[in-house]
Amino acid sequence: NFIASMAREPGLDADDTLCAITTLSFDIALLEWMLPLSLGACVALADRNTTSDGQALAAMLDTVGATVMQATPATWRMLIESGWRGRPGMRLFCGGEGLPRDLADRLLACGSELWNLYGPTETTVWSTVERVLPDNGPITIGHPISNTQVYVVDKHSRPLPAGIPGELLIGGVGVAKDYLD
Repeated sequence: NFIASMAREPGLDADDTLCAITTLSFDIALLEWMLPLSLGACVALADRNTTSDGQALAAMLDTVGATVMQATPATWRMLIESGWRGRPGMRLFCGGEGLPRDLADRLLACGSELWNLYGPTETTVWSTVERVLPDNGPITIGHPISNTQVYVVDKHSRPLPAGIPGELLIGGVGVAKDYLD
C-alpha cells in the first residue's frame, strides 16, 4: 500500500533516478530503495561520507542525474548552505522533521516540486503527503495517503472541528498490527 501510494503521489516512474541517502537500517530506506526498484527506476546509493558533506552530496546529485531525493530539513539545509543551487525538474521530498517555511522557500527555488511527508514510527514510514507551494501560508502535514485515515481528537478521543488543535490519530493499513492504544 505504501509503495503504491507513493508511486502515485508524490509520484515516481521508470525514468527517475532517486538518490538514496538513508541507511538501510532506517524505515525511510523502504521508500528510497523499494519504490524506485518496484517501478524500474534507478537508485543511486550515497555513502556515509557523501551524505554528511553538502558539497559531496551536491556533486553526486549532478553526477548521477538525480531527479528525486528524500531528506530531512536538516540535510536539505546542509545542502543549500554548501552552495547547492538545485537541479531543474528535480522533485524534493522532505520529512522526518518539521519543514520551516524559510527553508521550503529556498528549496522551491532549487527544484520543480517540493513535497512534505509525515508519519510517526507506528505507521509504515509516511502517513500523509502535501505538495508545498510558493506562498506565505503554513506548511501542513497534508492529506492521508491511500487507505489511511487521519483524525484530530480531544483528550477523550472525540473528533475536533478543523482548525482546533488536538491529538493526531492515524488509522488504516499502514498502522503497525496490534499497536496498543
